Amino acid sequence: MAGRKRKLPVRKGDQNANKSELAVESKQQIVDRSLTSSTTTNLCRRLGDDFFFQPCVSLAKALLGKVLVRRYDDGTELKGRVVETEAYLGGEDQASHSAGGKRTPRNAAMFMKPGTIYVYPIYGIYLCMNISSQGEGAAVLLRSLEPLGGLPVMRRLRAARRKDGAQPLKDKDLCNGPSKLCQALDIPRAFDRLDLASDSEVWLEDADTDAGDATAAVVAASRIGIESHGEWAKKLLRFYLRGNAFVSVRDKMAER
Repeated sequence: MAGRKRKLPVRKGDQNANKSELAVESKQQIVDRSLTSSTTTNLCRRLGDDFFFQPCVSLAKALLGKVLVRRYDDGTELKGRVVETEAYLGGEDQASHSAGGKRTPRNAAMFMKPGTIYVYPIYGIYLCMNISSQGEGAAVLLRSLEPLGGLPVMRRLRAARRKDGAQPLKDKDLCNGPSKLCQALDIPRAFDRLDLASDSEVWLEDADTDAGDATAAVVAASRIGIESHGEWAKKLLRFYLRGNAFVSVRDKMAER
């Protein structure tokens, strides 16, 4: 028969250590709850598969006013409201990378499920981000964002790609172009073929409820940088929010 276990005396130092451990645990629980609350909020506003399953032009317009979120492992989030897009319609569109139904390892994301990210390089050093839509080989180019969160980080990311001594960038110049927004939100080539509806590092959210109807005044204009593609260069497949200071290029004729 085993003897009774003897209670060991608790030293004052041990009591203090226990209290300290409990305090640390309590703080960690608060952080965890905060992160869980933030994640829950993001999940409530995150756009899922249903949003992306629409024709290219419809998606290009629907994206206006939505918020692109880039999240790091430490919880840091960079955010920007989409204010300008371009639609590329797939096989029939002579200005599209998938013109004539052409499929390559480079443009494979354009033929994947709607909501797939297509990242491609231009001039060998810059990147552009697109989102696949309904339609064979169709995708929407993100042209400009209005910075909303993480601006100090965006400034550092953009400054790292500029010449020494260059003037500090104004907020409106951080993301007002397809390559600029990829730099500002640290969108790498490795994001190619990721699913915006399920990825943990990058996604789209609905705008805040108090942001109003962001798509009330959408301007339809010709796309930029495709002048060599004949009639397709003139088609009104670029869309932006009228009066928004963060749009890359305004078309005053189209606005009339």
